[in-house]
Amino acid sequence: MNKLVFDIETIGENYDELDEKTQEILTRWIKKESSNEDDYRIALEELKEGLGFSPLTGEVVAIGVLDVEKDRGVVYYQSPDTPQREEEVDGVKLKVTTEKEMLEKFWEGGKQYHEFISFNGRAFDVPFLMIRSAIHKIRVPINLMPPRFSSSSNHVDLLEQLSFYGAVRRKGNLHMWCRAFGIKSPKADGVSGDDVGELFRNKEFLKIAQYNVGDLKATRELYRYWNEFIRF
Repeated sequence: MNKLVFDIETIGENYDELDEKTQEILTRWIKKESSNEDDYRIALEELKEGLGFSPLTGEVVAIGVLDVEKDRGVVYYQSPDTPQREEEVDGVKLKVTTEKEMLEKFWEGGKQYHEFISFNGRAFDVPFLMIRSAIHKIRVPINLMPPRFSSSSNHVDLLEQLSFYGAVRRKGNLHMWCRAFGIKSPKADGVSGDDVGELFRNKEFLKIAQYNVGDLKATRELYRYWNEFIRF
């Protein structure tokens, strides 16, 4: 069975460049729940930094895929105003594309795989990929959101599996699961998903792609533990 690990990195729009109505809708709950000006200011900054968590106010800046058996993959990433380039890190090629191009390549390449592996992909990556694809008028050819408890599901979301669909009280993030299993965490080099927006603003696009490689490798190793010792 061909198995593919996938992971995405996203950024949000510039809040200050949004139209007035959109800003009003986004901040409505903040105004209701903030008891003073300081609370409102802090909540507003958190909102601005969190716009990349929604496909309605964010976009994909990197999509990484890794073949589990071959240990080969590719990260497609945005690098605006940069000539087309290709590099390789630890068996993973890094290729500059637009968001639309990377989405097209992801779905086209995914057709040859039977099982897809992610960490928190059902709650984040897949909905984001599907909505952004629709926005670009790209038809999604693979259903990566089948019924959660289906025995024939083609998508293994490791966060769901390792937390037994939420039965574990504290789900933990990828770093914590890697730590428990002795896997090198992608956060070990000082970059996390929260840094992607700032890296993009600073035009450190290659660092985003390199960070994505770490996510892919860690997820692959975590999958191997789950597949060998827990999977039924």
